[in-house]
Amino acid sequence: MKANEGSPTPPPEDRRQVKARRTREALAEAAVELVLAHGLGEVTVEAIAERADVTRRTFSRHFTGKEDAALDFTRADGARINAALRERPADEPPLRAYRNAVGDWLADRETPGWHHRPVLRRLYATLDTEPALFAAYERIRVDAQDESVRIIADRLGTDPARDPRPEVVVGAAAGVLTAALRTWARGADQDAGDLAALVTRAYDELIGEAARSAATSDLASRASRE
Repeated sequence: MKANEGSPTPPPEDRRQVKARRTREALAEAAVELVLAHGLGEVTVEAIAERADVTRRTFSRHFTGKEDAALDFTRADGARINAALRERPADEPPLRAYRNAVGDWLADRETPGWHHRPVLRRLYATLDTEPALFAAYERIRVDAQDESVRIIADRLGTDPARDPRPEVVVGAAAGVLTAALRTWARGADQDAGDLAALVTRAYDELIGEAARSAATSDLASRASRE
């Protein structure tokens, strides 16, 4: 049984929605190409709009700035991970549900994530050298994690404003994913399959450490009662 089984299927996109989505994708692609070619500081919103063959006003309907446009791929994949998290079985422990949602994203071949596209990997690897781009990435990441917290809280039937568990789960699980992504992006000789293996090892280590800590705590508790 899935966590949201019985929810209605979203209606198909109409012609206007398809056009808007394609325009947004064209702007995002143009932003990535220009930032990689010239560096973020040399790129203007006007240049991105011109490359995508739209007006400056059209750009502003989709994005708040050039950093936002260039990193739209990270927002999209964050949304896919959260969508997969909503679909995990309701009885699956939260940490494992998040890990498996990430696994679903990594294995998705119908809508491959950005890690399958070398050009986006190159952009991701520039985060360490582009402070404005990194700041925009952090905002997008926090937004995605906030949504993950709400999903986990709903699974647990709790209020995240009063119960820290959803925040703890998402902070740990998303932190592992971010660390694995950044390590992988810096290794130019690694492919998408290497990322899946790296993420698996990282989550195995997190879950193993949690189990070891729980066992140590349990032993200490028993010893104190004896």
